[in-house]
Amino acid sequence: MSIFDGSGHEQVVFCHDPDSGLRAIIAIYSTALGPALGGTRFYPYATEEEALQDVLHLSEGMAYKNAIAGLDHGGGKAVIWGDPAVDKSEALLRAYGRFVESLGGRYVTACDVGTYVEDMDHVARETRHVSGRSPEAGGAGDSSILTAFGVFQGMRAAAQHKWGAVDLAGRTVGVAGLGKVGRHLIPHLLDAGAQVLACDVNQAAIDWAKDNYPQVRIVADADELIASGIHVYAPCALGGVLNERSLKTLDAEIVCGAANNQLAEAGIAVELDRAGILYCPDYVVNSGGVIQVADEYDGAFDFKRAERRTAGIFATTSRILERAKGEGTTPVAAANALAEERMAAVGRLQRVRLFH
Repeated sequence: MSIFDGSGHEQVVFCHDPDSGLRAIIAIYSTALGPALGGTRFYPYATEEEALQDVLHLSEGMAYKNAIAGLDHGGGKAVIWGDPAVDKSEALLRAYGRFVESLGGRYVTACDVGTYVEDMDHVARETRHVSGRSPEAGGAGDSSILTAFGVFQGMRAAAQHKWGAVDLAGRTVGVAGLGKVGRHLIPHLLDAGAQVLACDVNQAAIDWAKDNYPQVRIVADADELIASGIHVYAPCALGGVLNERSLKTLDAEIVCGAANNQLAEAGIAVELDRAGILYCPDYVVNSGGVIQVADEYDGAFDFKRAERRTAGIFATTSRILERAKGEGTTPVAAANALAEERMAAVGRLQRVRLFH
């Protein structure tokens, strides 16, 4: 593919350090609202082409996520091509950090799939432009806690829109993925009185759920989960789970989860709407994590302040769902329009020259 044909990206950087084995791509979609902010995904892609497509897609999504979250950050993302269980090392992470530093602050990185706070501590030894570090290193720690909290707020807003009340008591929620975010979402749901079904491809995650939350019913896989008569489907693993095949068996009234890029293709949003399934755009409800890392990067981190900002996902989701209803469009179209309006209105201020 050609990155010059319609991708809309400002900059794409290929990073290679043969001695450490680093193969990474950093994609900056937009700096209209400020430095591009987005995590680093460490994943064993099948091909370089797959890695490139993923980072282009994810970085564009981050621009919209940061805009809708009200942050003074543009959108970017990075991928490291490899198996984190085998290829990750201090040398590789520090080499990656030097490439981030070479961009002079145009891109700020943080955790994503396959990377953790201790990894960001290594990256931060080579660059100032990193967030999501450990508390021991002066950072905010695990951002998935607020990501889960934000998804829960979005779910409450969807419940109010769909059923007339934020109450989830007696509702059944299917959580697909018990990783970083899914495991933090479960206690919110149980405390709200919901019944929870869950699945994961990782046996260790399933064992964790059984040990800590025996009231959660474990099902075999996502196919069984979505056909189990649930009220809310919460995808919390990798993207692309809402597709032509899954829509045939999806038995839920609301979709609201933490996974990025849940729609396999743009047209799925229309099909969900036609089926009467209320879809909460993923980049809206899962923005709690980026709110936290932005709070850490922009100043002294304050968890309560970041939590209050994350609670605003309830109001943002409600606004989007009401706009979609009023305009007769999908929640995705309404959210995109809201984000684009902010990027255009605030981004134009960069043309105003400041003299010191």
